[in-house]
Amino acid sequence: MVTNGLRALNDVLAFFIELAALGFLAWWGYRTGPDTAVHLLLAIGLPLLAAVLWGRYAAPRASVKLPVAGVLLVKALVFGAGALALGARAGWAWGVAFGALALVNTALVTSQRNKPGWQEQYQNPNR
Repeated sequence: MVTNGLRALNDVLAFFIELAALGFLAWWGYRTGPDTAVHLLLAIGLPLLAAVLWGRYAAPRASVKLPVAGVLLVKALVFGAGALALGARAGWAWGVAFGALALVNTALVTSQRNKPGWQEQYQNPNR
């Protein structure tokens, strides 16, 4: 079904956007600070913190189930930090473009996942 294919494509895009945000945080962290120890601490610590927040609160199988508003807040924090980090390193137009892509993708993913029966259909796409 076309809808399932588009949903799967959007989910894959969401995953790559999440990875990109972590990468942008690492890039910014490595280029920030006075010495190598601070570079490494930020390059490892910032993406790790973002990944822990994401996995605990925003992932589809998060260990803590938040209401949609809470999940969107965590996503806004991670994607916003990634967009700011990219903007600081590569130029603000890139940061704004990444933020806009993350916003549109998150809106589409959220609208799909909040439809009744999403969980069952997602787990059994042949249905």
